[in-house]
Amino acid sequence: MNANLATVTIDVILDRHSAKEVPTAILHSILFHRLFGTVKPQTFEVLDVTMPGVSDPEMEQLVTEKVDIFWKGIESGANKRGQIIVTFSEKKAKKSWFQVYVGEEEVPWEQWIVNVEMRQPKSEDRQEFNANIASTLLKALNVMLTHTSSERGRTAVPLITNASGISPFPIKIAVKVGGVELG
Repeated sequence: MNANLATVTIDVILDRHSAKEVPTAILHSILFHRLFGTVKPQTFEVLDVTMPGVSDPEMEQLVTEKVDIFWKGIESGANKRGQIIVTFSEKKAKKSWFQVYVGEEEVPWEQWIVNVEMRQPKSEDRQEFNANIASTLLKALNVMLTHTSSERGRTAVPLITNASGISPFPIKIAVKVGGVELG
C-alpha cells in the first residue's frame, strides 16, 4: 500500500429511512470534489442539507449499485456496521526486477472511508435522530472541503496526464459489512 496514501474518514449513524439517501449524497459529494474532468453538477437535499453531486450516468449507476449492495448486506445480516470505501488511484508503469516495463498498475493516492452504523431510533426520538444525521452531513461536507482545499489534500493529487473523460484517475468503490467485502 502507498505510504503517502491520504485517508479521509467520515462516520455516520443512520436508520432505515436514511440508509440509502445519506450514503448516496455523501458518495456523490466525494466524487464532486475529486473528479477532475468536466463535471455536470447536481444537488441532493437530505434532511434540509444541500449536498453537491455529479450528474453523470456512469457515476450515478456506480453509486446506486454500491449503495444497494451495502443496504442489502446490512439488511440480510446481523451486523449493522459497514464501510463504503472510495479509492482514487493513478496508473503507473509497472516494471519487473530488471526495470523492464511489464504494463501498468493502479497505485492508490487517496482513500475516503465512510463508516456507517445502522440504528433504529424510537419514534419519539425521530426528530433528534434526524437532526443528528443532518449535523453529520454538514460535518462531512466540512471534512470534504477542508481536506480537498488543504495543502495535504491538494498535494495528494498526482499530475494529471490524461484529461479525457470525467476522471483522469481510476475510481474504485468497495463495500464492506462486518469486515467482509461485498459485490
